[in-house]
Amino acid sequence: MTYSFSLHARIRDGDPEAFRELFRDHSPLVYRHALRVSGDWATAEDVVSLTFLEAWRLRGKLRDEGDSPRPWLMGIAVNVLRNTSRAARRYRNAVDRVPAADTVPDFADELVGRMADADQLAAAQAALKRLRRGEREVFTLCVWSGLGYAETAQALGVAVGTVRSRLSRARTRLRKLTQEELTKNRELPQRAGQVQVDRVEAVRSEREGNE
Repeated sequence: MTYSFSLHARIRDGDPEAFRELFRDHSPLVYRHALRVSGDWATAEDVVSLTFLEAWRLRGKLRDEGDSPRPWLMGIAVNVLRNTSRAARRYRNAVDRVPAADTVPDFADELVGRMADADQLAAAQAALKRLRRGEREVFTLCVWSGLGYAETAQALGVAVGTVRSRLSRARTRLRKLTQEELTKNRELPQRAGQVQVDRVEAVRSEREGNE
């Protein structure tokens, strides 16, 4: 998606049509990113709403750098996700102060199609939580949300070299941690079942001994 500087200027000037265009083009990206990071549909919807409310409030800070406002918008989304609970409170307060907005679209069908393996996704989310925050944010922006190195660097306010090194470390650690989570999750049902069988056998042996 290519944007001209005129659209940036229109967003800064508070043009409602320009902002609707921003929402239409990028709310699916913010939603997918928030859902994958949080693992919760309701939280993802809140993050989308608050991200665009914050974007409206901070529209004067959008600079004419690059062809797309995507890095600026995703930087806001990352900050919202860092403070999810506080963001939810701010969102509820903001909603009380503004007129009713367009309903956040439901992208469930598209997302379900992309999440082919729920077990792997759950393991990856658990593994992500074990990464350092900087590594986690770089990985989710570059890999899950498809931002380039320069866009991710702009969104997070770091150097491109930092993005590259964090992503490399994140990939290496995430492969190992995800496999650990998958192994752990697969062993849990077996262990739980074994405990139950052991209890049944113990009770049975005790009864036979008392007869």
